[in-house]
Formats: sequence, structure tokens, C-alpha cells
Amino acid sequence: MARISLTARSRPYPQTRVRVHSGTLLSLFRAHLCVSAKMAAALCNHALIAGLVGRCARPAKSRRSLRVSAAQSGDAQVWLPGVERPNHLEGKDIPGNRGFDPLGLGRDEDRLKWFAEGEKTNGRWAMAAVVGILGQELLGVTPAWYLHGEKEYWLPINALTAIMFPIIAFFEITRLQGFARTGTSGLVNKFPFDPLGLDSSTNAEKEIKNGRLAMVAFIGFVVQALVTRSHGPVDDLTNHISSPFGNNIITNVARLPETLTRH
Repeated sequence: MARISLTARSRPYPQTRVRVHSGTLLSLFRAHLCVSAKMAAALCNHALIAGLVGRCARPAKSRRSLRVSAAQSGDAQVWLPGVERPNHLEGKDIPGNRGFDPLGLGRDEDRLKWFAEGEKTNGRWAMAAVVGILGQELLGVTPAWYLHGEKEYWLPINALTAIMFPIIAFFEITRLQGFARTGTSGLVNKFPFDPLGLDSSTNAEKEIKNGRLAMVAFIGFVVQALVTRSHGPVDDLTNHISSPFGNNIITNVARLPETLTRH
């Protein structure tokens, strides 16, 4: 009985069960580690993808903001980069408003509108003058444009002046009266005068830009005529292209006394 009892006590079954139980726990722990590692990897991959998507999405937002900023900065353009717009021109809905008023002529609200109208009118006259000067030279009309006052016309100059003065005065007085009533440009009783239906904010901006360019060009034509006494700007351009070092602003100014004596 004692031997049987010893044999019963020395049976390995309980120990085998413990070893199996320990191995099972170890296997479960390893499996848990594997699952945790896979989940962590998946989370990392998800975070990486989310970060990449976020990075790809951010430039689109910045591009939109850049476009908005560019559009806003376009409304706040000034005539010279870095120059601040005067307070009396800030927010004024005037075509071609670039904040250029060094003499402060636009501080008076009422006169500002009239000055803008005057600039537009002078720009229109300058555009007509530039086209006329270039046209008469290209068509070979003589004499030069600045010598037409010396020509003999079908009426003496005094009679022509007596006719032209009241006609121009009539148009200018009616233009002033119409502008005072409507605040727009016009002709006689048409305010605004727009027979072709081109009156728009875009065309108004283009008109004032071309008018300013024409005014600068006309001043250049006048100075050129005084210095070179050539047939016109096209003639001066041709002479400069044919001999850039012999016909330029420096040589023309140096020859000015000789040019004035000859003419």
C-alpha cells in the first residue's frame, strides 16, 4: 500500500498539466504580442497615411489662400511698390486708382471726382493726338505735325479761331453741366455718351491706363520734336535703329545748339 501510495504520489500527471498550462499561457502571451504588434503597425501606417494626406491637402488650402491674397492685393495696388496709399484715396472706387497724388489735390471729395474726370478727358485728347501724329507721318502727310500751324488753310487763322472757340466752348460747357447733374462723362445731352455699349468697369480701367500712356507718349513726341526737329517719332525711331550710337538721347542733346541754329 505504501508503494502504491508512493507511486500514486509520484505520478507525473499533475506536473504535466502544469507544464501544459504554462505553455498555453506562454503561447497566448506570444499571440497577444503579435496581435499588439500588428495593431501598432496598422496604427502607425494609418497615422503615416493620414500625415501624408494632410500634407498633400495643405498645399491646396494654401494655394486657395494665395489666390485670395493675390486677389485682395490686386485691389490694393499702388503706383510704386512700397509706397503707402494716401488716406483720401483709400477705398475710393475710381478707375485707375493707384494712390498717386503727391500734391494732395484729391483731398476735397467734390474736386476729386472732377480731377478724375479731367484726367480721363485729357487722356482721350492725348490718345487722339498720338494716333493723329503717327497716322499723318505713316501716310506721308507734310509738313511735320508740329509745323501745321504754319500752313495756309482755306480760312485765315484768326477766322478759324473765331469759329472754333465758341464751338468748343459750347461742348465744354454742356459737358460740365452734364457732369454736375449725373457725375459721368457725356456729349451734349447724352450722359454717359456710349453709342457702342462699351461702358463697363473693366473698359473704364483700360481707358484710363491707355490715356495715361498716351499722355506720356505725347510729352515724349513734343520733347522729341524740340530736340531733333525730325519729321516725327517714326522718323526718329528709324534713325536710332539705323545708327544706335550716332542717334540717341545723348547725341541728340549734344547736337541741340546746332539743330536749333539750322531750323
